[in-house]
Amino acid sequence: MSGGRFKGGAAPDKRGAGLDLGLVVRGHGRHYIVEDGEGRRRVCHPRGKKSDCVVGDQVRWAEASSDEGVIEAVEPRRNLLFRQDEWKTKSFAANLDQLLVLVAVEPVFSESQLARALIAAESAGISARVALNKTDLPGVAAQRERLQPYRDMGLTVMELALRESPEASAEALSPWLQGKRTFVLGPSGTGKSTLINLLIPDAQAQVGDISQALNSGRHTTTTTQWYWMDAARQTALIDSPGFQEFGLRQIEPAQLPQLMPDLRTHAGSCRFYNCTHLHEPGCGVRAALEAGQISASRYRIYGEIFEELSSKRW
Repeated sequence: MSGGRFKGGAAPDKRGAGLDLGLVVRGHGRHYIVEDGEGRRRVCHPRGKKSDCVVGDQVRWAEASSDEGVIEAVEPRRNLLFRQDEWKTKSFAANLDQLLVLVAVEPVFSESQLARALIAAESAGISARVALNKTDLPGVAAQRERLQPYRDMGLTVMELALRESPEASAEALSPWLQGKRTFVLGPSGTGKSTLINLLIPDAQAQVGDISQALNSGRHTTTTTQWYWMDAARQTALIDSPGFQEFGLRQIEPAQLPQLMPDLRTHAGSCRFYNCTHLHEPGCGVRAALEAGQISASRYRIYGEIFEELSSKRW
């Protein structure tokens, strides 16, 4: 799916032909920071009233002054990670290689939010894994148990102790991150800032440069931020602000089981092709649930999201 067209994606635009190609590394309102091929960054503004750029976009831009530019066109996207509720769509980033969902022993994570993030990634064709942080705390056993269904369905779950064992945590993460564009997603308090500062020693300098370009440092913690991990600019971490809700209104109810690997494995065994897996006889998913092959918590989350998507109001 990663090569397909996504809702919110940009169509090819001939206006950009012959212009410089740049990477959007941060955006705030109608101000974007675009990095050119030499690594230089400048403030750019989209032409016209509509602004549909996101961090990770490749854009065609023209120089407007010595330190500012105009975005003329957005190149087609490989993928787009976003969430959509009843009122608005929030795009996280585009052209990603993988997603790291960071959760922690404390504060206790929401399994519903975790499931929703993974469903969004699956829908966008972006591979994902989970990292459980603060594994040095006493409640780790209970959180491992909560994550076991995700291991069972083939998802990689890493364990980190970013503050207590920073070197071991960095050693575990670095090979997986190498040469990739990795988006880090997770609620506030899980250790995202600690992770960024551990892996990117000059992270504050990168933020400072961008804040200076925008002439404002007020939005540092509320804006998606692109960080290079290496001088060759081949490995990137993209940090995101924390969130409380994760809507999936972009997904049709019938698609949902196919985006949840544990349900997808058994959905083909249903008697009816349009089975909702909620009440129909001969349902392969509910049979797997009763046999302990699907966890009760995962099935409950499926039911909640299915009901939410079935009551869409546009």
